[in-house]
Amino acid sequence: MDPTEQIKSRRSVRKYKPYEVPAYAIEDILECARLAPTARNEQPWLFGAVTEKKLLGELGRLANTGPFIADAPVCFAVFCLRDEKYYLEDGCAATMNIIHACQAHGLGSCWVAGDKKPYTEDVRKLLKAPEEYTLVALVPAGYPAENPKAKEKRPLKDVSFSNTF
Repeated sequence: MDPTEQIKSRRSVRKYKPYEVPAYAIEDILECARLAPTARNEQPWLFGAVTEKKLLGELGRLANTGPFIADAPVCFAVFCLRDEKYYLEDGCAATMNIIHACQAHGLGSCWVAGDKKPYTEDVRKLLKAPEEYTLVALVPAGYPAENPKAKEKRPLKDVSFSNTF
C-alpha cells in the first residue's frame, strides 16, 4: 500500500480476533518504534510488548479509556525518561511509528493515552519499568475483528494555512 494511503486509511480498532501476533511482527514493530525521530537524538524511550493475558487484563482494568486492552493479543507500551525535555514529543513520534508498523503488518491498533492519565504510575509499576520513566502511551493491537468507519474530519481549508495564518 502506498504510504500516504496507509496514513489516510488508518482507523482506531478496539476489537480483535483471538489470533496470536507472530513474534517476528512484534519485533519488527518495536524496531520501527526504536527508529522514530527524536529531539537531539536523545532516544529517551523504553518499549514493551505485553502478550501475557493476565497482564493484558490488568492493563485493561487500569486504563479507564482502554478496557479493550484486555482482549488484545498484544499491547505495546511506550515509556520515556520523565526528566528529558522532549520526552513527550519523542514518545509520541515512536507511538505513531508503532501504529503505522502495526498497520503494515495487517494489525489494527488504537492509541490509549498515558502521559496525563491517573493510571500512568500504576501501569509503570505493573510493567516494572524503572522509576525514572513515565508512560506516554499504550497501543493494543491485533488482527481486526471490526472495520470502523471513518469519522468526519475537519476540511483541510479549516485547519491549514500557507506561510502565515
